[in-house]
Amino acid sequence: MQSVGYDTIHTQDLPKQNITTDVEINAISIQKNHIVVTKDRDFFDSFIISQEPYKLLLVTTGNITNAELITLFINNLPQLNELFQQYSLMEINYNTIIVHQ
Repeated sequence: MQSVGYDTIHTQDLPKQNITTDVEINAISIQKNHIVVTKDRDFFDSFIISQEPYKLLLVTTGNITNAELITLFINNLPQLNELFQQYSLMEINYNTIIVHQ
């Protein structure tokens, strides 16, 4: 299997780190065409209301370990990548990927 790289930024890599506002994160997402991956429902509301951020993946698993979260992404990354070619708003939980349009 060929390795695929993704251009990613964590909030801790931003100048204001974890105190970066949602508005700033949305602006960065739009400027760089980056997908925001979050558990924060506020981003979902923002996308519905104003189509910001650029694209959004809402994680609705509740509290899980980092290892479980990593496994969830590894198991679903090919499908997420394919779906994000066509859709801008998705939700992932333990059982499914939900496309919101």
